[in-house]
Amino acid sequence: MILIYDFLGEERDFNIYRENKLLRRAIVKENLKFIGEAANRILKLNKEFPIAEARKIVDLRNWVIHGYDKVDDVIIWGILTNHLPKLKKQVEKFIPKI
Repeated sequence: MILIYDFLGEERDFNIYRENKLLRRAIVKENLKFIGEAANRILKLNKEFPIAEARKIVDLRNWVIHGYDKVDDVIIWGILTNHLPKLKKQVEKFIPKI
């Protein structure tokens, strides 16, 4: 998730995101796919793992991998701006503070 924020920068401008194919690819194909795969593996170990919307995260992974021709920039942007910050807070509870 941190890489996504690094890629987007402080401005987090949708128009910049939409116009930059490499940026979109890095975020969707690499980072969101990775997050979805991690959620999938966690759910295989513990179906009751306390991450809200874990199944939807896995479904997002499947969508960006198998339905790449149907990936909608507006939907992805909504996930990045509305859902990713909430997921980040949930995950931080499980990561030991250094």
